[in-house]
Amino acid sequence: MRKLIAAIAVLLVISLTSSCARKITRVAPDTQIDISGRWNDTDSRFAAEELTQEVLTGNWITDHIQEKGKKPVVIVGLIRNKSHEHIESETFIKDIEKAFIQRQKVRVVQGGKMREELRAERADQQDNASMSTVKKFGLETGADYMLQGNINSIVDAHKRDKVVYYQIDLELTNIQTNEKVWIGDKKIKKFVKN
Repeated sequence: MRKLIAAIAVLLVISLTSSCARKITRVAPDTQIDISGRWNDTDSRFAAEELTQEVLTGNWITDHIQEKGKKPVVIVGLIRNKSHEHIESETFIKDIEKAFIQRQKVRVVQGGKMREELRAERADQQDNASMSTVKKFGLETGADYMLQGNINSIVDAHKRDKVVYYQIDLELTNIQTNEKVWIGDKKIKKFVKN
């Protein structure tokens, strides 16, 4: 009788663990997968691609090159999440910076915490690096323009249906003059039926 109970217990455990087993499949990073209807990597990538294309075809680049004789230098500043969801704007910012560098129409300088880390390293070199390799202060490339923006959302829901509207607004401003030289937006609307 004990053997029978033990066998049933083993079968029960196997049955429970096999029915609850999680299946994980590797997919290409650019595969579009929507599970919850919330902001996801596809939204971030599409918005970054479209807005980058817009900003890099604006007249401000031509105007800058005609006036200065060289590519503009851009820093990507804060993109504030004012939506109803937690959105990691850093991935969106990195997608924009990557596109800027790959298309080589503008030069990009480091900003935020990473710039502070670079400055700390430079400060450390003053005491610890050999004189022939130490990097000097005051030789950073200053940005000509700063890209900033907001992510907003509107939700309309009834029973189990929901419409989520996202609007990503970006502005490019001349740092010297405060003149806005480009404004763009990307709108994403999702209908979620549960």
